[in-house]
Amino acid sequence: MRSRYSAFALGLSDYLLQSWHTSTRPAASGFELDDTVQWKRLLVEQVEAGGPFDSEGFVTFAAIARTPDGRFEQRERSRFLREAGHWRYVDGGELG
Repeated sequence: MRSRYSAFALGLSDYLLQSWHTSTRPAASGFELDDTVQWKRLLVEQVEAGGPFDSEGFVTFAAIARTPDGRFEQRERSRFLREAGHWRYVDGGELG
């Protein structure tokens, strides 16, 4: 989760695509980062499973950002699966 947040903050779209699970990864041609978003802070609120013997894990987080319209916060519970020995982002649901 932290490495994906850092990739968003640094604009590393190739890393984001690579860290996406193959079952849900978007096409590279249709994936663009919004360069008007300035990511400021990541708060990991909860981690469920995701240990060395798990194949699935969940991370609940809040990401704080700024856009030309002002500050916003994205809260999500993300699901990760281990694929070829690496954790990959599968999907997530926004939280109020």
